[in-house]
Amino acid sequence: MTQESKESFRPFVMLIGGMVVLIAFAVMMAGLIGAKPKVEDEEAVNNRIAPVAKVELAAAGAEVAAGDRSGEQIYQSACMACHETGAAGAPKTGDKAAWGPRLGQGLAGLLKSATNGKNAMPPKGGSDANEIELARAIVFMANKSGGSLKEPVAK
Repeated sequence: MTQESKESFRPFVMLIGGMVVLIAFAVMMAGLIGAKPKVEDEEAVNNRIAPVAKVELAAAGAEVAAGDRSGEQIYQSACMACHETGAAGAPKTGDKAAWGPRLGQGLAGLLKSATNGKNAMPPKGGSDANEIELARAIVFMANKSGGSLKEPVAK
């Protein structure tokens, strides 16, 4: 073969070689496209993306049924965040000057305000307390702030 004839075959050889590579790649991809992950793989993925921690809001210690929670328990779970710090204008627990005018309303007036929400405070202070528990929480805060309210008794 002459040099000229060898050079005329070169594009043909390159084309055939490229096609072989493309066909091999296509065959390999076809095998991967139809493949489904193994069950073990799915479980491993789920374990890797699972949350590191979970947050559950609950009273420390034994579970207490709704209606049986004390004023202090409701205060600690719902009221304390704002009434300890004075956040959003909430009167701080223990601040007799801030609570003085409020105590003049009595338990009924305070309970009405707390039930409906007041200023930035949502209804029931954002808690799930029933009326008796909410009243207990109010008595707890009020009495820590110079009041002498009597804790209501469950009906």
